[in-house]
Amino acid sequence: MQHRTASAAVLGITALTLAILPGCSPSSPARTTTSSSDSAAPRTDGNGRGDAVLSSPELAVRLLDENDLVTGYTRKPDRPSGGDADVTVLGCPALDDLGADAATGSGGGLDFPRSAKTAFTYTGSGEVTEELYSDAAIKLSDGTGRIFDAMTGCPAYQVLAGSTPVDIATQEAPAPRLGDERWSHLLTFSSGGAETVVKQTAIRDGSVLLIVSGSPALVDRHLDTALAKATATG
Repeated sequence: MQHRTASAAVLGITALTLAILPGCSPSSPARTTTSSSDSAAPRTDGNGRGDAVLSSPELAVRLLDENDLVTGYTRKPDRPSGGDADVTVLGCPALDDLGADAATGSGGGLDFPRSAKTAFTYTGSGEVTEELYSDAAIKLSDGTGRIFDAMTGCPAYQVLAGSTPVDIATQEAPAPRLGDERWSHLLTFSSGGAETVVKQTAIRDGSVLLIVSGSPALVDRHLDTALAKATATG
């Protein structure tokens, strides 16, 4: 069977893997999380319109910064685009097919055009990444839901990041009852004898999707603050 190059959704998972496993090159923050979700109809204002969709610059100012975090955090520099290795999915046809769909422009990845992201390292050990997306609530739900369903059906699989094999196992984790929809997983990455556990939690609140990923304790510590800033009004 010929495996197709994965979408940005799968690239994001592997990017985080390469950033935290010893001997691998860092990359951009992760883009996907998985678990069951609690659905809710898109909220509307008094005129019956859905929540306003935010632009990428508007999302950027809602990201966490050093002032929102305690001491010991250092922002990671942005990487130039176009430097990520090709990623091939092995052992999960659903994710493989999803990547192909996204690559042909028929959707499937978390490539919403309005987005912003940041990442921090923590001197106490670990790192945390944050990504914000904005679109119509139904689009956010459908786009992320397709990926979540695919990953739920593949609790263990492998990806090849260039020539580097990475084994991935997923386990659903409790998600805090925040926003309109929420998802959370623990992902165990194994490569070259090293093993790292990453927590990824996503919250959709109206037309904003927040994803916080990284060391489990850091994700839990900063999720509430990240959501409050991401959804602040006025």
